[in-house]
Amino acid sequence: MGLLTFRGGLHPYDGKELSKDRPIQDYLPQGELVFPLSQHIGAPAKALVKKNDRVLVGQKIAEAGGFVSAHIFSSVSGTVKKIEPRMTVSGNKVECIIVENDGEYEETSFAPLQDLSPRSIIAAVKEAGIVGMGGAGFPTHVKLSPKEPEKIDTIIINAAECEPYITADYRVMMETPDQLISGLRLILSIFPQAKGVIGIEDNKPEAIAKLTELCSQEDRIEVASLKTKYPQGAERSLIYAVTGRAVNSSMLPADAGCIVDNVATAVAIHEAVVLGKPLYERVVTVTGDAISNPGNFRVKSGTNAAELVEAAGGFKEQPEKVISGGPMMGMALSTLDVPCTKTFSSLLCFSKDQVKASQPGPCIRCGRCVDVCPAGLMPTRLSEIADHGDFALFDHLGGCECVECGCCSYICPAKRRLTQSMKTGRREALALRRKKKA
Repeated sequence: MGLLTFRGGLHPYDGKELSKDRPIQDYLPQGELVFPLSQHIGAPAKALVKKNDRVLVGQKIAEAGGFVSAHIFSSVSGTVKKIEPRMTVSGNKVECIIVENDGEYEETSFAPLQDLSPRSIIAAVKEAGIVGMGGAGFPTHVKLSPKEPEKIDTIIINAAECEPYITADYRVMMETPDQLISGLRLILSIFPQAKGVIGIEDNKPEAIAKLTELCSQEDRIEVASLKTKYPQGAERSLIYAVTGRAVNSSMLPADAGCIVDNVATAVAIHEAVVLGKPLYERVVTVTGDAISNPGNFRVKSGTNAAELVEAAGGFKEQPEKVISGGPMMGMALSTLDVPCTKTFSSLLCFSKDQVKASQPGPCIRCGRCVDVCPAGLMPTRLSEIADHGDFALFDHLGGCECVECGCCSYICPAKRRLTQSMKTGRREALALRRKKKA
């Protein structure tokens, strides 16, 4: 298919060499585990357990609080200590179930799905508590239930992993590619008119070669080699690169005939249907120049982030900045005392805080932010409008099309905090839209 790409974007240092060749290691947590009831977009889950209850690995401990919500499962066996607010990656305290790990890892029973009808597969995905594991956390059963399923003609597996440093999806593709393909087959069985495309950036030639070989006999699956460019893995950028179709802020991917799922999500679908296993663990990259032994770990939900640092050999030097997720769109952490959740893809630890070290100056009207913006916006103008609080004008000029990728702030020679202003403007403009609609 050649190299596929999109308008704009940039090429930050990717740092993947630190961990890309480190095989996945299983990590067993110590002490208590913390399970936030909000690990997804939508309504928080509702606790099904109470203090002093004994729980098992794979036991449902919280049920979805609505259609757009997701069940939560224990990743260890042990005793519920309490249910109380705890700090999460978002910087907010949310209600959490605290489980004391007994170290026995006694499992509840799992049973593979026998009825492979579309309705049964979607029900199994819902029951397993699967969400988008690329970071968004949108409940997958909702994504697999579009209003007009007959119009879905392309299922895209987002294997771009365009964020610098993160290699979790790459290791999954290298070590368990059969599970990824199985998950995609199951999604395709829900949409008989659709083809499957696994989109991989060309800086992962080994993964492209491996999956191309494995898919050579698949009639409905192909591997697309994508140009390495950030943010190639953003949903809108990926859809445009693979299909040439544009998706705006008023649309869902389904409106363009597409469904996009992350590598880890597809594997979770395989496990839910073929093994009957719910989602309670995932692969996490722990890396950065402050980490002694960067690597990739299969981590149980609820594990304390500080434990992952120790699993990776501890700090070589005290980091100035720690990020959950990628350096472009991740969340900076003020503490390591936060739990790993379904959307926790990586823990990055850097010896220097480059953002803090750079002071913003006046805009020099160079236009670089316009050149790299994948949405074709004028971030410097829109950020000024957002800073002045004119959110109606911000929306009128297309500010809500921002995908919050961080390209504008990265490229700005004046080091202006454009992305932060754009995020604020977008949030307020969308709230204004909802208010007018109501």
